[in-house]
Amino acid sequence: MQRALIVDDHPLFCDAISMTLKVAAGLSVVETAGRLEDACALLERVPLPDIVVLDLHLPDVDGLDGLMRLRLVAPTVPILVVSSLADNRVIAAALRAGAIGFVPKHSHREIYRAALMAVQAGRVYLPDGFEPLPEAAETGAEAAAARLSLLTRQQARILQLVCEGKLNKQIAYELSIAETTVKAHVTAIMRKLGVMSRTQAVLIAKQVSFASILPDGA
Repeated sequence: MQRALIVDDHPLFCDAISMTLKVAAGLSVVETAGRLEDACALLERVPLPDIVVLDLHLPDVDGLDGLMRLRLVAPTVPILVVSSLADNRVIAAALRAGAIGFVPKHSHREIYRAALMAVQAGRVYLPDGFEPLPEAAETGAEAAAARLSLLTRQQARILQLVCEGKLNKQIAYELSIAETTVKAHVTAIMRKLGVMSRTQAVLIAKQVSFASILPDGA
């Protein structure tokens, strides 16, 4: 493991975790991005990083949306979530959405070292005290994340534009594809999400937020 990408909008934290990664894991190249859009642009280049360290709170995404979009952009790169929200439900939802592990944001350096070693060995890293939720306790957000993870990158982009209120004709123009192709993708999206309308698909997408993951009062 030599290269890492940190996705976090707090420069001081980026500097601190960058130093931690270099010292604790011997990483030689650590890049940073303050927005998901910037991270996706970096992941379009080669070589890809060996790991992405992702904060779930970013200016241009809500909840688990950023994690799922990064999984689509770079499906082979492991993503370690680092967040101040260390509730069991958030951790479980992040794992279901494709994270390789979860580290509470202000953990000591040795915790980061252990997490990186686990990821390098192909293992999932979970923080002390995490208790897997019983299957019956799955939230609507977790179920939505599982369905959304079935979408291809193009389908996820189209769903994002549908959520923005764009019509098929507008989506076709923006993505430089035929309107019939958009219609086919929308049909496939609804089938994968198990819904019958665009409105229901939008509701599924909007379920993946912290408000729907955390228990009342958290």
